[in-house]
Amino acid sequence: MSTIYDAAASRIAQSIVRLAARRIAVRFELPDGTTWGPTMPGTPVLRVVDAASFYRRLGRDAKMAFGEAYVAGDWTAGDDTDLADLLTPFAAKLATLVPAPLRQLRAVIDRKLPHHTANTRDGSKSNIEAHYDMSNALFRAFLDETMTYSCAWFEDFSSESLETAQLRKIDGILDYAGVGRGTRLLEIGSGWGSLAIRAAERGAHVTTITLSQEQAELATERIKERRLDDLAAVKLVDYRDVQGEYDAIVSVEMIEAVGEEFWPSYFRTIDRHLAPGGKVAIQAITMSHERMVATRNSYGWIQKHIFPGGLIPSLQALDDVCLQHTSLRVSDRRELGMHYAETLRRWRQRFNANWQVIQPQGFDEAFRRTWEFYLAYCEAGFASRYLGVSQIRLKRPGEAPLA
Repeated sequence: MSTIYDAAASRIAQSIVRLAARRIAVRFELPDGTTWGPTMPGTPVLRVVDAASFYRRLGRDAKMAFGEAYVAGDWTAGDDTDLADLLTPFAAKLATLVPAPLRQLRAVIDRKLPHHTANTRDGSKSNIEAHYDMSNALFRAFLDETMTYSCAWFEDFSSESLETAQLRKIDGILDYAGVGRGTRLLEIGSGWGSLAIRAAERGAHVTTITLSQEQAELATERIKERRLDDLAAVKLVDYRDVQGEYDAIVSVEMIEAVGEEFWPSYFRTIDRHLAPGGKVAIQAITMSHERMVATRNSYGWIQKHIFPGGLIPSLQALDDVCLQHTSLRVSDRRELGMHYAETLRRWRQRFNANWQVIQPQGFDEAFRRTWEFYLAYCEAGFASRYLGVSQIRLKRPGEAPLA
């Protein structure tokens, strides 16, 4: 029975791929020399290496299969095709690529989010460790000198260094939050300390929190190297257990790791610890509200292989949570979506260029292809505008700002 099911599912998958070839600007090249899709010069090429395995995977689990088939080597980008350029047409049509009758089966086909990835205190710690505690040396191999793992803000995509663009992004967040000399600043999500260092250099008194032991150790080391440890302290603390009152609170691309059921707790924590007249600045990856609602309870490739427990919010969802659970309201916003596509492109270039440095740390070829796909997949999401990223300032209406 399983063999019959697999054969039928493979045939359906092959039909879906053939239909996709008529709807997106990608040419499929099959092992027998057959081609599907546009033939114009410059069209991205998807080269199927093992057709039987490719269709079998797609038939069994369409949501996971595309990325897993790439990692397994069932398909690859054509010789003159960049992987992100290939994935961008798919990302642009992601909501409608599967035929409407099959989309109606989403509730039946989709795998539910695993209980163990729920962002409780224990779950959050486990989820963060799974990604961020793999190896500081891994991240150092593809990030810029600031060790910043979030979207940069460029003035010139072609000539500006990633480090300069990252510092501009950090300054943008700090300016939104009004951080200066003497500011009591809380950062939720330390990364490797780049924002805490920049804030301390302004003269702020910084408390930065993380659940990653690896990040905490390196961030503390970097702060001490700059002799800023009298102004900045890294703490291994869950955001729900924060103590104290702060003039400003910032959080860069942390909300994606919080989980929808805990968004009210996250924003209530910020509201509770913000001093009267204080400001909040967050940077958040976002998607359309319609897509968030459609996918928020389903288990995807990124959650399985990269960010367990992750969920990207919509701007509407963030507005609604603040309105319903806090006194905070959005006062300003800047959009940086295309800047993330460029950031990811540079990370992927450095990751591939430095693979010979990364591999001896214990990472195999499957890991390389997983992370290559992850970085290219995310780049395509921003390049197609399926995903966005916003810097958002929040404050309490009617309160006089801190001097």
